[in-house]
Amino acid sequence: MDNENTGSIVSIRGDVIEVSFAKVKPNRFELLAFVDDPTVKLEVYSSTNKDTVYCICFSNPGKFYRGAKVTRLFQTITVPVGPEMLGRVVDLFGTPQDGLGPIESRQLRSIYAQAPGFSSTNITRTVLETGIKIIDFFTPFLKGGKIGLFGGSGVGKTIILTELMHNTAVYHKGISVFAGIGERIREAQEMIENLQQNKVLPNVSLVLGQMNERAAVRFRAGYSAITIAEYFRDRENRDILFFVDNVYRLVQAGNELSTLLNTIPSEDGYQATLTSDIGQFQERIVPTTGGSITAIEAIYVPADDLTDSGVQAVMPYFDSVVSLSRSIAEEGRRPAVDILNSSSSLIEASVIGLPHYEAYLEAEKILTRYVFLDRVVSIAGEQELSPDDQRVYARAKRILNYMTQDVHMTADQTGRPGVYVPRKKVIEDVSDILSGKTDEIPPEKFLYVKDITSVKP
Repeated sequence: MDNENTGSIVSIRGDVIEVSFAKVKPNRFELLAFVDDPTVKLEVYSSTNKDTVYCICFSNPGKFYRGAKVTRLFQTITVPVGPEMLGRVVDLFGTPQDGLGPIESRQLRSIYAQAPGFSSTNITRTVLETGIKIIDFFTPFLKGGKIGLFGGSGVGKTIILTELMHNTAVYHKGISVFAGIGERIREAQEMIENLQQNKVLPNVSLVLGQMNERAAVRFRAGYSAITIAEYFRDRENRDILFFVDNVYRLVQAGNELSTLLNTIPSEDGYQATLTSDIGQFQERIVPTTGGSITAIEAIYVPADDLTDSGVQAVMPYFDSVVSLSRSIAEEGRRPAVDILNSSSSLIEASVIGLPHYEAYLEAEKILTRYVFLDRVVSIAGEQELSPDDQRVYARAKRILNYMTQDVHMTADQTGRPGVYVPRKKVIEDVSDILSGKTDEIPPEKFLYVKDITSVKP
């Protein structure tokens, strides 16, 4: 045995293994293998002194014991990349999880690539049409930007993600990469089945670090997915949609590891490295002169509290913020987007066009007024409003109801086929509602319609 490249386990604390090397210490992110079972891998995470390193374990550490030997592999985690990854479900290491046999890709990339330099980035102010009315009108997405879907459990984050995958594949002939970080096994299985049934899976590559796996796996799975997306951006000059479900589980995994490493937490209980953990992940998701990666990231909001520090740490990276509301979901309006608590950096006349900009400002104005009027109506009734307020109130309800939409990925559950609505049509319809052209039609008639041409008085 090569003693120079072999270390001994000093201590074991859950997923964190302390290893001592007599001569040369391995580098950070370097892989080590358990001598008794080379399939068991460790990754060097940090250093304590000149002789020892802390490692994170990607499999059950039950085989480990103090004094056990590990050996250096002189490499970092790599994943296969290329067109062969489309239609496949893999784990952190690129190992197939779908039962479809080995992946034939001959290209391997380290998951720790450097973020593109300033000179190679290419940010353009271009709207990415999604076909989802409420998103395209109120929170338009930036092509090559980052979009955050914020919400508690059960409000529809994953449904929106899968619908965007569907629309990208079917209507834009594009490809997507999905990172399942802390994904529940049941949810992952349902999503894959939906993608198969809707013939979307061949256009998607999925990397899963499931909720039941080690914190180290969940912490690194997103990096593997980014690496696959970078290949399509850099080598094939493609515009890629990159989906993450969800970023808060990345924060939790990092917090678990930090606790096991005995590092001092921040005042709010999160790891002291929270900002850098998020930054290392987010800064690689940028458009370049060759292609772009548009990231659409779900963020679980604990206790529906958007002020949570783990949520706030992610917020500055997003060009568009889509806030999902439990109360709206309970009312039966889907997608359950809280319009007034959502935002987009693209709301400029020079970017979205003057008709969209003017319609947006007017719609936002009457929806803001609607919040106040709705409180009055709940106490005194709609008949107590002035004629002008009644008109504003009804138009606001028509807009809110119009923004409901059936999606392709839930057609089996709802019994209603999904629809794709071009942004141009949404702008025209909202403008007609605002101008009073639909004042004779009851607001409830606008629920789950494709466009106002299908609304019957």
